[in-house]
Amino acid sequence: MIIDLTMEVSEKIPSFPGDPKAEFKNIATIAKHGCNERRLSFNSHFSTHVDSPYHMLSNGKKLEEYPADTFIGEATIIDARNLAKITKEEIPNKITTPFLLFYTSHTTKIHAPDFFKKNPVITSDAAEEIIKHKVKIVGIDSFTPDNYPYTVHKILFRRDILILENLVNLDKLPPRCKLYIAPLNLREADGAPARVYAQI
Repeated sequence: MIIDLTMEVSEKIPSFPGDPKAEFKNIATIAKHGCNERRLSFNSHFSTHVDSPYHMLSNGKKLEEYPADTFIGEATIIDARNLAKITKEEIPNKITTPFLLFYTSHTTKIHAPDFFKKNPVITSDAAEEIIKHKVKIVGIDSFTPDNYPYTVHKILFRRDILILENLVNLDKLPPRCKLYIAPLNLREADGAPARVYAQI
């Protein structure tokens, strides 16, 4: 069975505070032009997306520098619901998968007024524990794994670990599954929207 873990891309999805609002404009119609076409305008970290180290590190790798096989692999899912802080104690002693996902259920509250204010976070000690394992990508069903000054982002990025944000439907996954991540092939990419599927 395939489970889609991707948030929709539409004007209904709020942008991060300070970012321009996403815009979707019809620029051609079948009646007038013989085809339908839309112009899409949104930031690289809109909806479900992958962060590359270049997002936070001036000398960090850009997303296009990662080969396609980076984005296919087994994932371990950690149930972190009802936790305001995901600490070192939540990290398994042994992680044998290249992907580690945190199920917090936060993206189910995306239209709540405090969505960008009361979000679960991964603590620095948890991030330090994660980098001891052979994890390539850390994902979360929230808009960020941590808040300003983004220490956790930087801990992971310095170890060449990508971050996958704004996942949905993690409640439908078993503790382990196969993951397929397809970020847009952008140049100079600090990040990119991605379609994400799980095979269970």
